[in-house]
Amino acid sequence: MWFGHPPEVVYGAVLVVSALLTVLYFFFSDVLDGLFDVADHPLFSPQLVLSFFIVGSAVGLLAEWYTDWASSLVLWLAIGVALVAVLLLHFFVFLPLRSAEASLGYTDADLEGALAKVIVSVPPDGLGEILISRKSGAVAKAAKSANNEAIPSGEEVIIVQMENGVAVVARHDPYHLSI
Repeated sequence: MWFGHPPEVVYGAVLVVSALLTVLYFFFSDVLDGLFDVADHPLFSPQLVLSFFIVGSAVGLLAEWYTDWASSLVLWLAIGVALVAVLLLHFFVFLPLRSAEASLGYTDADLEGALAKVIVSVPPDGLGEILISRKSGAVAKAAKSANNEAIPSGEEVIIVQMENGVAVVARHDPYHLSI
């Protein structure tokens, strides 16, 4: 008897509460992360803590139902399996996802100095459009000429500056650059 209840009831209650908290965290994670600014250690993220309790309680519940082992042995088995599952989840799912998220994002400042191709001609006093090829895909941006000159479609340009989401571009000459 644990807390005045059979182990199966305790494992089942932990499983249900952990699953409900996981669903709530899924929907409200941005709000909760802003409210509770805890130390950002990747092994103590809410996803991993909740996964630990879900896996541990599920293993404990199944072992209590289908084996005749002592409850203390089942508890240690549940803790061990949950630790292994959480470590595998951390190293093979969450770490690769975290590094992938960081590599896909960019800011306007990251685009300055990048080469691009004009896809809609840039008039001397108006806006055209450029296509910037990046590792994560291609990005189209509005563009205006840095020297107030017309730049035809298909021309290679360099982004001199970003102003409110509009790229200020100049013709790219690999041997001479006049800005």
